[in-house]
Amino acid sequence: FGLEGTLTFIQWNQTLAFFSLLALGFTVKFSGYLEHQDKPFCTNCYSKSPGLMKLGKDITLLGLEVGLLTMKKGELSRFVFAPGYAYGQLGCPPLIPPSATVIFEVEVLDFLDTAASDAFFELTAEQQAAFPLQEVLEVADTERQFGNYLYRKRRLDDAKDRYKKALSILGLRPSSESEQRQINASKLLLLLNLSLTYLKLERPTQALAYGEKALEIDQRNAKALFRCGQSRWASLTYSVWTGVATSV
Repeated sequence: FGLEGTLTFIQWNQTLAFFSLLALGFTVKFSGYLEHQDKPFCTNCYSKSPGLMKLGKDITLLGLEVGLLTMKKGELSRFVFAPGYAYGQLGCPPLIPPSATVIFEVEVLDFLDTAASDAFFELTAEQQAAFPLQEVLEVADTERQFGNYLYRKRRLDDAKDRYKKALSILGLRPSSESEQRQINASKLLLLLNLSLTYLKLERPTQALAYGEKALEIDQRNAKALFRCGQSRWASLTYSVWTGVATSV
């Protein structure tokens, strides 16, 4: 590892500021070692596609939570955690002895801040309706990016749910043509993503429905036209194969 950081003593007084960051999601590769040991007691470095982990939920080791907040995408670091920032006086038998100092080697592959989005969806419908348009669009874009991340990880059902979640908050009544254009632009991206995701899920009827909704916003959109063509072809192919299977 080219970069090396040592956390032997950390003072963290701003507790509220810390917990406001717990909605950060990280994709990381990590290996944890006992001091003076070469074999890791935990690692995910053999995983081809590490999943997104939330601070405070999936990542609960205090030293790792604090350490990750100092890192940026693509960075490699080595952290040394005193027992108070690792497994404490009791340890975690049989792997971690009492009062153990541990070393974590960490690589940040990606991260996503969903704090604003998570907070928005905790509100009532009335509270959401009072939000300024720009903030609603930012929440929708965060959900879309999260959906894109899940799509890249081949978690297609989860991806479509994120896209639908984003789409659900865009049924707004615009106060001007300019606002309507902004809403439509955000909707269009989501509809195209949903159409593609349903194609990958081999559900061409739903893919076509979302492609046609995209065309309602932009009749000449090349991607929407292509998605509709793909969906119709997939439906035809599916019907032919179903007919063959039935006849057999």
